[in-house]
Amino acid sequence: MDRQLGTLETVDGRRVLRFERRLAHPPEKVWRVVTDPAEMTHWFPAVMRTDPAVGATIRFTFPDDPDFDGPFTKGRVLEYDPPKVYAFTWHDSVLRFELAPDGAGCLLVFTYTMSDEGTWDDRPAMARTAPGWDVCLDTLATRLDGAPDPQVDRAWILDRAERYVEAFGLGEGTTHPTPDGHLVRFERDLTQPPHEVWAALTEGTEPTSGQAPPPRATHGYLTPGPVTEASPGSALEYTWLDDDAPAGRVRFELRHQDPIGTRLVVAQTLPSHLADRRATVLAAWQTHLELFFAALHGDIRCPWPTERTDHLERVYRTRLTAS
Repeated sequence: MDRQLGTLETVDGRRVLRFERRLAHPPEKVWRVVTDPAEMTHWFPAVMRTDPAVGATIRFTFPDDPDFDGPFTKGRVLEYDPPKVYAFTWHDSVLRFELAPDGAGCLLVFTYTMSDEGTWDDRPAMARTAPGWDVCLDTLATRLDGAPDPQVDRAWILDRAERYVEAFGLGEGTTHPTPDGHLVRFERDLTQPPHEVWAALTEGTEPTSGQAPPPRATHGYLTPGPVTEASPGSALEYTWLDDDAPAGRVRFELRHQDPIGTRLVVAQTLPSHLADRRATVLAAWQTHLELFFAALHGDIRCPWPTERTDHLERVYRTRLTAS
């Protein structure tokens, strides 16, 4: 079975995650596992109830939350061509399974067309969506082989998520002009709920206005000033200093991520006369968030990876110079 990472394409203006699996089973056998709701319960992330016909409605339910209702419980069959193509909607996303003979087995091509709407299916969400489908497809393959389900632990999830974040550029920050300078901004998708992210960020303390920010909310490439806002579980803001004088602000925002988790937004403002620091600021915060992401999965990495930050600074500086 081929365990290559999925790829990212753009089709008709929408992002499409594409996965391939070469399976040692004929299309007819794989078709049943891919389309029979009773078989899908073993590998698909929801229980499906539907009929095998184009236009049939689909009802998705979740064993861990049987009372859950809303748009994530609805879908419709778009294509049903045994044993070649099965496609359907799930809320506003499109899932398509295509089978082609490949020697004694077959090639499974699965595409997931993202809606780019909300936090459930936009670009940052690919950090969880792509590894999630890897798990599903690997479990589908072991089901066909009669082998035990793949072992998925925190280390595997972290490794796979980091590989996708790097491959798709999901950890990169952006810089935007403001009336009095620039805004550097990062947005990361986290699977942990906001209270867990807040606890990790503050390391069990409760920051208050006028005090120094918690160490995990800072790094060695800026001088932090006092906290100006601390809303437990939702926002932390503090000033940063240049030559002992306030130069801008750093803000962490923790927003609910649909359907679960946290959308973390980190931003730093810079005055116009410090615009040449943008590459350093971008590199430092990207490194910081990479370390924080790992820590949320139980991987505490020390010391600070200076070489990584230096590399990122060169990349950002080149981009800024070319823009």
